[in-house]
Amino acid sequence: MSVLPFGSLRAFPSQRLRKSLIGATIAAALLVTPLVSQAIEKLKIGTVVWVGYGPFYVADKLDLYKAHGLHVDLQFFNDPALIPTALASKALDGGTLTYDQVINSVAKGLKHKVVMPIDFSNGGDAIVADASITSVAAIKGKSVGFNPLSPSDFLLAYALQKNGMGEKDIKPINMTPEAIPGAMASGSLPVGVTYEPNVSQILSMGGGSKYKVIFSSKEAPGLITDVLVFDKTVIDKRQAAIKALILGYLDGLEYMKTHPDESATIIGKVLGVSADEAKAQLGGVYNIPKAEMSKSFVPTTETSSLAGSGAIIAKLLKDNGQITAIPAASDTYDASFIKAE
Repeated sequence: MSVLPFGSLRAFPSQRLRKSLIGATIAAALLVTPLVSQAIEKLKIGTVVWVGYGPFYVADKLDLYKAHGLHVDLQFFNDPALIPTALASKALDGGTLTYDQVINSVAKGLKHKVVMPIDFSNGGDAIVADASITSVAAIKGKSVGFNPLSPSDFLLAYALQKNGMGEKDIKPINMTPEAIPGAMASGSLPVGVTYEPNVSQILSMGGGSKYKVIFSSKEAPGLITDVLVFDKTVIDKRQAAIKALILGYLDGLEYMKTHPDESATIIGKVLGVSADEAKAQLGGVYNIPKAEMSKSFVPTTETSSLAGSGAIIAKLLKDNGQITAIPAASDTYDASFIKAE
């Protein structure tokens, strides 16, 4: 595909609110070593419009990175599948991806590594269908719109597998997540796989009774995990900047807890919805607190860990022919930025 990112699109004007940081105690607890330079560093981070990235949006709006000696340029993409390529080409310093994308990249020889878990989807990703379709099994033979090599593709594959089906049992239609609502509204697409805010938009169409969720990430806890990713070459050279980014993110997460209304307004502006709608969408994700982040790097079979969810993800990707070999979980992350418990 040749879809281009939204350039240097910023969610807000350059004038920023100056707030005192609430994450001073986090700094000592999180990092293995303190920041060694006070010089302002810059990072260009590729992302998409997704409610789970709310702490990044809050930190950006309030300029919470500045106290950590960092300037962050968020680059918004309308197709998340383009971010790994942009990372590989050095057009970006880092990116926010889903873990299945990381596995896919590493399996194909790229040196992309998770440095921090961000959130679990908890209903924010969903298969939405015409109300006459009541189950995943009922989509057999029907056209299903989704973005290949994306969280939507992965969730669909998992749902089909749980129902004894595969992609051969549907008519796949390649489209971006943002295109799903319009296609369903036109009546040309009976089933779509997408994420918030698109899911809520679809469910509100036709008076709220025309469409329904037939499968969501609530039924696959931990399998769709958003992560912060850098190429190994960037990790080797930009450790101080990456630590500063993590600290600024955590300050944004803390601000969300202490100022929920203000945060919802900030996040809503990025999502293009009201503050109340942003709050509702936040219920569809679980932003992983600092105290739980190290669990993601523990080699267990639990889906809350990258190793556990990764084993399921990698098997699905291999079974679907998206990768030819399953990479070792340890090749997909660098836990050094998160203090081990």
